[in-house]
Amino acid sequence: MSANENPTDRSTATREGVRESAFLKACRREPVPHTPVWFMRQAGRSLPEYRKVREGIAMLDSCMRPDLVTEITLQPVRRHHVDAAIFFSDIVVPLKAIGVGLDIKPGIGPVIEQPIRSRADLDRLRDLTPEDVPYVTEAIGQLTAELGATPLIGFAGAPFTLASYLVEGGPSRNHEHTKALMYGDPQLWADLLDRLAGITSAFLKVQIEAGVSAVQLFDSWVGALAPVDYRRSVLPASRKVFESVAGYDVPRIHFGVGTGELLGALGEAGADVVGVDWRVPLDEAARRVGPGKALQGNLDPAVLFAGTEAVVAKTGEVLEAARGLEGHIFNLGHGVLPDTDPDALTRLVEDVHTRTAR
Repeated sequence: MSANENPTDRSTATREGVRESAFLKACRREPVPHTPVWFMRQAGRSLPEYRKVREGIAMLDSCMRPDLVTEITLQPVRRHHVDAAIFFSDIVVPLKAIGVGLDIKPGIGPVIEQPIRSRADLDRLRDLTPEDVPYVTEAIGQLTAELGATPLIGFAGAPFTLASYLVEGGPSRNHEHTKALMYGDPQLWADLLDRLAGITSAFLKVQIEAGVSAVQLFDSWVGALAPVDYRRSVLPASRKVFESVAGYDVPRIHFGVGTGELLGALGEAGADVVGVDWRVPLDEAARRVGPGKALQGNLDPAVLFAGTEAVVAKTGEVLEAARGLEGHIFNLGHGVLPDTDPDALTRLVEDVHTRTAR
């Protein structure tokens, strides 16, 4: 900083730079200098520098160490030159923070000590406060100082996906306990999702008030539902989350896997941007979502294993399908796979930027 520069002026300039970034302009469906790119799970096991700093540190512990969260979040920004960073955390962090007994088992995922199956179990889910997650506020403060004009995306798990983990006791292929509760005791199910919507809303508010520029709600497992069940049993809780942060000037993104039949309903929940997995072309996704939303996606993550020529060709197909969209953020149709070559991601970012430069 020069002798004549006011720190407040610099902060104002940085905030304006973030607001005018390609990523946020695309979220707002405004003209962009190039199609912005970021990747779900861009910080993680595909990066050797990530594996090095995480060595010997449990996943949940790493999410609660601000210096480590900051370093891991910044790694893909440095390496790939993506247009946005995403806060390094996990969707079960707020559950852990309110006292739910759980752990993230390597190769398995979140495992819950005492699954929620009854109304008495529901009483174990208390409200989340900022004091429960001070490490989140501290890490976001560090990150926004380091990122400058690069936006930081916060995120949380959607009520259905959190409920699935809590009811099943861990990851599930068929979600039989979850669906049994949803169909068999609809009032308890509604109360569970409403409680989780409150926890999720509080977690997103902490992130927004600490300085993130956008938020994404991950509903990883909701593709297991039929549209009629989603609208009746899930949509109200997701809508409550989006409405809770509507007063903040931050774009809201909604993403689920296997949600081609749910895209219209996902948009109705209140997001500004709807994420699309690789199963539905973006032009068809736009038809299903309807006007007034930007779309995010949607290269198949497995394409990155096929070699540069195939990646270039499939990227072209995604960009062509996105040509008429109101707003487009390039992403994968799900997270970066652990064995992905990091250089393939770097080349992909450069390719999209070059092809879409205005």
